[in-house]
Amino acid sequence: MSHPHPHLPSTQAAVTAVRAVAEEFHLEITVTDDIGADQTSRRTSAGAFNALDEDGSLPHEAFIELGGSPYVSVQLYPEGDARITVDGVEFADVPRDAVPGFVRAIHTGLAHVKGRFFPPGQWLIVPVPGGSTYKELVPSVTLTPWLSSRFR
Repeated sequence: MSHPHPHLPSTQAAVTAVRAVAEEFHLEITVTDDIGADQTSRRTSAGAFNALDEDGSLPHEAFIELGGSPYVSVQLYPEGDARITVDGVEFADVPRDAVPGFVRAIHTGLAHVKGRFFPPGQWLIVPVPGGSTYKELVPSVTLTPWLSSRFR
């Protein structure tokens, strides 16, 4: 059986990996993963519901919330990407297989905020070990205590 994206874990595998990170850092975790193929939050194409996930199951989504500071939520999409929100700063289009490393970077102190004159503003920078570095502009209204404490 050939796998179209062997490097992409299933949604379930990503959830399991994030659960492990949550346990490691003693974070409360809430997972909503009963979003079935018939009720995904976005429609990709007419034939989307005929497609099977890499492991042969129907594609599905999951929504993960992590307690503690910062507040982190992860929306996993069937297409293999995720949206991660850290204290109100939204990172769209994070590859699903980068999610566990991203969450770990937040909680191991790798993630930091940099103030820039150009482009202006504060940027939350999340270097994922062995992967990419993600940067997002911090809306000035959401400079939470955690974000403020991450200034470098």
